[in-house]
Amino acid sequence: MENTSEIYHILPKSVRGLMQKSGLKPRELQEIRLRIHQPVIVRYENKEYFLSTEGKLTASHHFVHVLTRDELKQMMEYISNYSLYAYEDQLRQGFLTVKGGHRVGIAGKVSIEDGEIRTMKHITFLNIRVAHEVIGCAEGIFEHCTKDGQLLPVLIISPPGRGKTTLLRDMIRIASDGGETVGVVDERSEIAASYMGVPQNKVGIRTDVMDGCPKSEGMMMLVRSMAPNVIAVDEIGKKEDVDAMLYSAYCGCTLMATIHGKDMEELKKVPYVGEMMERKVFKRYVVLSEQGKAGTVKEILNEEGVRLYG
Repeated sequence: MENTSEIYHILPKSVRGLMQKSGLKPRELQEIRLRIHQPVIVRYENKEYFLSTEGKLTASHHFVHVLTRDELKQMMEYISNYSLYAYEDQLRQGFLTVKGGHRVGIAGKVSIEDGEIRTMKHITFLNIRVAHEVIGCAEGIFEHCTKDGQLLPVLIISPPGRGKTTLLRDMIRIASDGGETVGVVDERSEIAASYMGVPQNKVGIRTDVMDGCPKSEGMMMLVRSMAPNVIAVDEIGKKEDVDAMLYSAYCGCTLMATIHGKDMEELKKVPYVGEMMERKVFKRYVVLSEQGKAGTVKEILNEEGVRLYG
């Protein structure tokens, strides 16, 4: 993303004006947190700031803009195009995806019916996670995830916020543009960042996306309906995710996925995931660094744990 127009468009008018005055570099803007009766907090260049009443980022609590209930209501109207009812399915998941691929996390009073989340009301907390495409970030390591020109099953490992999804997205793009038919299950709309069904991020010319679909069900649907060579998913971990990945692999699909973790040794202790590792379902493990710039590759290992890169 080269500008902030999509983000500023959904902000309350008063906050929008202050953000526009701030002169932020779009590439370095990461999050905007808005809570009723609390200061607006901006995460910028990996640091947290308050938004001042003069439109500046500051570490001081003094003279900061405090969000009002009317401002939050105004923002929800902008996000939902004045119809929250039309976004009930997304509200149940706790977020909305807006144009540009940005994700707005939502918290407040949850309405439960028959043991299931019906909707969310009295929304009082919002978190805008700014989507950043880094096209080309996987080009330096993609060849290490292939053998004789063929893509190998890849698992990308890192703690939260270290660039797993960004790297996965670019690997999908490279594989797709390189000739592979790729099926993406984008449960939280973070990979393709689809808006009204259309991917906002570049995921390749041969990529099909199941947006907002549970990973386990989406993988089975793609295998049956779209005949992908490659299936890509984000943040695996549940038993049903692992079962669907094993099924997809046995059907001949090459897998690409991400998972929260520190390294291979830690993942061996994770239920169900450890089983996949024992079966050597993945042939490459890309481990991202916990230090420095997000997306930095620490090492690439094969299924035996032998370091191939880094």
